[in-house]
Amino acid sequence: MNMKSKTRPSSMRPILLIGLFGLIYAILTAFVQNTYYQLIMAVVPIWAVMGLSWNILSGYSGYVSFGHAAFFGLGAYFVALAQIKLGMTPWLSIPIAGLIGGVAGLLVGIPTFRLRGHYFALAMLAYPLAFLYFFEWLGYQELALPMMRDEPFKYMQFEDTRIYAYIALALMLAAMLLSNHIERSRFGLSLMAIKQDEAAAEAAGINTLAWKLRAITLSGMLAGAIGGLYAVVLLIVTPPAVFGMLVSAQALILAMFGGVATLWGPVIGAVVLVPLSEFLHARLGDLIPGIQGVVYGLAIVIVILLAPEGVFWKVKDMLRRRDQHTPHPSVQGQSVVTEDHNTSPQTQTAPLIRPAVSEIVVLEAREVSKAFGGLKAVQQVSLKVMQGEVLGIIGPNGAGKTTFFNLLNGFIRPDSGEILLNQRNIVGKLPYQNCIAGIGRTFQVVRPFRRMSIAQNVIVGAYVNAQTDALAERAAVEAMEQVGLLDQADRLAGELSNKELRLLELARALAGKPQILLLDETLAGLGSSEVEEMILVIRKLASQGMTIAIIEHTMQAMVRLVDRFVVLDHGAVLAEGAPDSITKNHAVIDAYLGKKWRAANA
Repeated sequence: MNMKSKTRPSSMRPILLIGLFGLIYAILTAFVQNTYYQLIMAVVPIWAVMGLSWNILSGYSGYVSFGHAAFFGLGAYFVALAQIKLGMTPWLSIPIAGLIGGVAGLLVGIPTFRLRGHYFALAMLAYPLAFLYFFEWLGYQELALPMMRDEPFKYMQFEDTRIYAYIALALMLAAMLLSNHIERSRFGLSLMAIKQDEAAAEAAGINTLAWKLRAITLSGMLAGAIGGLYAVVLLIVTPPAVFGMLVSAQALILAMFGGVATLWGPVIGAVVLVPLSEFLHARLGDLIPGIQGVVYGLAIVIVILLAPEGVFWKVKDMLRRRDQHTPHPSVQGQSVVTEDHNTSPQTQTAPLIRPAVSEIVVLEAREVSKAFGGLKAVQQVSLKVMQGEVLGIIGPNGAGKTTFFNLLNGFIRPDSGEILLNQRNIVGKLPYQNCIAGIGRTFQVVRPFRRMSIAQNVIVGAYVNAQTDALAERAAVEAMEQVGLLDQADRLAGELSNKELRLLELARALAGKPQILLLDETLAGLGSSEVEEMILVIRKLASQGMTIAIIEHTMQAMVRLVDRFVVLDHGAVLAEGAPDSITKNHAVIDAYLGKKWRAANA
């Protein structure tokens, strides 16, 4: 199986489409004679680049920015001041403006990424407003670039406005190629994983802060550079025109209208909305002041009602649904829940031979405690997980089992105690660092990256210990084979059944080559036959020497699966031992198993 075809299909096709689009746009520009329309042809790619800039951060990572005008405006003011004060050519000042925008993005991102959701969006809004008042306070309420008719090429002051359109088009094509590369690389997959479930991305080994800082830096560079060109094209720079709320909103709206987290979304938005708003402004601006804002507002309303994820995704989903109604060799015979899949693990009837459990301690908790206010969720829990062992952690609801897992892999920091992985204390390490160290994790409520295929989900998990994409793809293939999902690698995670999602999450954890797997209620919500399939998968992993700690309530399955139990009750260890002894322990029966278990096993 060629995994590249599953994760980055037809790598040349988008490049050819970008080139064809650029050629058509250049030809159309050549035939435009009206100066005003020529200016519109220049402005469209400028706003497309601004939308692409916003999309690199907000579209792919999900961190909605209302502050991209800060980078755009800094670029515009730098180019204007560099020409006015230093006589610098825009051919040099525009790239420098890009660097300034990138540095500004990095400096903004370091403190602001401490926030999430609407707090992040509101914090980003403060930056362009601060710059707006700052430049007005400096006395730069309006900067007019001096006319340099003696050296028009040096200062980008052309009589033929179409030349600006060609320059803007070149920048747009470069931004599209960059976005295409990001979308099909480790960079893009990591950002998309962060967008769809940041906690799951952290658990899969993604350094989310590092990737977000890279994204906002690159995004700021594009915004700064295109802001510089905007100043050259319009020749006048004012704080409201480059730092105003409409600048950031326009970038957001263009991407949302066309489709966020896509290469073509911002371009579609710019090609449709920018000419429409400009034409209406030219014809009706005197009758309806601010009609441009009306156009963008209506565009958002239409998108929310008819295509919440944008035109691109709406069309793509319609095409996918049409294809699903047409039988296709690659999906024939694949039901949502399969009982006789050729690669399904339940077809393996040969007995699985377990290697002996080693005396080597892989993971150890020493007197670990965690309280939330007055609630003592975990109380001085000590346990060891031996190499090659399947350890079952059981207990009643509210016993602190999932909280204990969150302590083990770094989502929560303990109030006291030590957690040792291979004899090294990992308390204070972040989840991605613990994943790198060797802890794989699944979740009680499955957390797939729903807009990504099975293959892409698993490859994200493989990145943690794969230096190259080829190695990540190879590890993903092995992991999908282990759980029986290889034949369905191109299916979207959002289309999967609960059992398939459980297998997907397990494959994603396996792809990172962990030393220990933490499985949080992997059997939850499964039917009896599906439970048997999942048990076979876990037993197969155990037969390969995998170290596993599993939380589960299905005791009939657990007693067949684990080597040893640790029972938690009210956050403390109630009992520990082999399945036979635990299932007969009166304290465990009273606290957890109940009278029915006692009667059934009397």
